[in-house]
Amino acid sequence: MEPVTHKPTSDNPEWNESYYFVFFDKTNRVGGMSRVGFKPNKKDGMTFFFLFLPEGSVGAYHANDDASRYPESLKVDNVQHLCLEDGKWHYTFEGPMLIFNNPEDFAQVKETPEVISDLVGAKIDLHYEAINETYEYSEHMTKESLEIGKKTGDVHWEQIGKVSGTVKVGEQEFDINECIGQRDHTHGIRDWTGIGNWFYFVVWFDENLALNPAAVVLDDGRIGSGGFIYKDGENIPLNEIRMLDHSYREGNVFPISTKLELIDAKGQKYILKASPGSIIPVPFRGNNGEISFLIQSFGSFQLDDRDGGYGSYEVLRKGQEA
Repeated sequence: MEPVTHKPTSDNPEWNESYYFVFFDKTNRVGGMSRVGFKPNKKDGMTFFFLFLPEGSVGAYHANDDASRYPESLKVDNVQHLCLEDGKWHYTFEGPMLIFNNPEDFAQVKETPEVISDLVGAKIDLHYEAINETYEYSEHMTKESLEIGKKTGDVHWEQIGKVSGTVKVGEQEFDINECIGQRDHTHGIRDWTGIGNWFYFVVWFDENLALNPAAVVLDDGRIGSGGFIYKDGENIPLNEIRMLDHSYREGNVFPISTKLELIDAKGQKYILKASPGSIIPVPFRGNNGEISFLIQSFGSFQLDDRDGGYGSYEVLRKGQEA
């Protein structure tokens, strides 16, 4: 396992260390994603915990603090990511959660609070246990891909696991029993409004087949790519990702579908088709009025002729304020 925390490798105020967690329980039709991120050079911590609920609504919690507990604790406000030991993590949250019947309204909540459908109490208590070896992106990326992706972090770890525990939101309670989840850990420069565009897909078919393609896409079409396919107990690097299609709604921010060609380190080629479900757009505003949206969604995926893939569909897009 990688070291849990790192000293800043730069005095850049955007140097960041972040931890991401995503799970989806097919039995209960409930999924969630959470991030805690720290920018110690400017004393900033950021977190979110989003729950996608069976009836189509979402629960959302989003907060900032002064990152004073980092690196002793990976906690921002009411959200904690706790490493228990190698391959075992504990994810917790307790507090108020906003409910949005239309998840896309999240982008407007500061300016238009009436888009909130409800405010309820929530408690999340989930344990994660890894099923594969940790995969580190940069060890397998080309120099060009590393250069293109330098504002998304220098080092990037991923690991798949089984998730169990309880999720309570309002009057609803879900028992989670060994569904698939994944954790992510990065450090390096993270400039949300200066990167351009990226996509990051966490895709599960079953315990023997999963994949995690990710890339920064430049305006000239060049791609800085990374990721892996997990197949029959082996992490296989993705050597190349080719963008065959990436469609967006009017406004060019909210995605409709994606089609990729993936080539792994063994020379195997795959076609991955993806489409998002309900979308939560998380806005990030720069110092000069620029804005980017981090799109969080659970999507459906097809790998060659195999249907039934599921997991997180994430893109970062520059855009006009929604």
